[in-house]
Amino acid sequence: MTSEEHTVSLVDVLEEDEELEEEASAVLAGSDSDHCSYPQGYVKRQALYACNTCTPKGSEAAGVCLACSYKCHEGHDLFELYTKRNFRCDCGNKKFTSVQCKLNPEKEELNTGNKYSHNFFGLYCTCNRPYPDPEDQVEDEMIQCVVCEDWLHGRHLGGVVPECVELQEMICDACMSRNPFLWTSAAPLAVPSVGSTEAEVKEENGGGEAAEASNSVPCKDEEAGGPSCKRSRLDSSEPDCRLKEIQAACQNRVQSGAVFWLSGWRSKLCSCATCKKTMEEAELSFLLDESDTVLAYEHKGKTNEQRQQGHDPLMSALDNLNRVQQLEIIHEYNDMKTELKDFLQRFAAEGKVVTPEDIRQFFEEQQSRKRQRVNTGQFYCS
Repeated sequence: MTSEEHTVSLVDVLEEDEELEEEASAVLAGSDSDHCSYPQGYVKRQALYACNTCTPKGSEAAGVCLACSYKCHEGHDLFELYTKRNFRCDCGNKKFTSVQCKLNPEKEELNTGNKYSHNFFGLYCTCNRPYPDPEDQVEDEMIQCVVCEDWLHGRHLGGVVPECVELQEMICDACMSRNPFLWTSAAPLAVPSVGSTEAEVKEENGGGEAAEASNSVPCKDEEAGGPSCKRSRLDSSEPDCRLKEIQAACQNRVQSGAVFWLSGWRSKLCSCATCKKTMEEAELSFLLDESDTVLAYEHKGKTNEQRQQGHDPLMSALDNLNRVQQLEIIHEYNDMKTELKDFLQRFAAEGKVVTPEDIRQFFEEQQSRKRQRVNTGQFYCS
């Protein structure tokens, strides 16, 4: 491999690392790391943590916001819950016997609108196991259900996980079974089962006509070959129910296993008065809200973290170095990357949150070791 190929590889690595950092920070950047979210009430979506030190298994489940995880629970054993919807920070309330919130001490005893699950005790999936699971040697992706927000192993979803799963929302089998009306919506809006033939897909989707007819209903004259008299739903004060159009076609659909939904499926759900009421009674109205998604939340976080437009100064500096200097940087960068990975893995193993102070200390130690290192005059040539 030539030195030129090494140089390109370094640029690619740096760009890839930057992209990964942006994706990771999107989860946190969408939440406030300095102020407790409690005054905002039940926040639409935010990064949450559960403190195993303050509320261990056997006690009442509780969740704390990002800022409280830093300020009130530093050094504690925390479970990272990723994000949850419609949650109000519990830090320091009645569930915490020995901790008072340092950021917002005046809180009600309980947040009755919060919903909890085994996630708050570090357990996930239908197998009720921790993540990472030291006893599970199977490499398997965990996918979050958009309804119950639990994380499930791909092998425990009751079906084949489709490709590009990160772009598709999933509703687990348990949530589908609790809300059987979702199976009707899934007929034209779900990702076709892996291995389905074209004919089976058309039958599953109601022949492909139900989805296309979502904005108009043909009258008898049109069906008989007469002049078109389609009635636009947009002109009607009350939209017709889309589910009725596809209900008969989806009767033969297998109603088991998790369902993966096609991109933009929320905007295509029926929003007639009857379906809205059904959604409200099932506490699923959020499914009609496209901004409810984790992707929308992450996009908000990425937007908050966007750098100023223009060429990255680091990339400009690399272009101006000679090949020997570029190779030396590759060596130093790989060493730093390995040490940083080992450093962060210790926090992951102990379930601790990495604070800005921890990162600052890591780089200070790096600089100290570098100053003490004897210059051997080694060069890396192609």
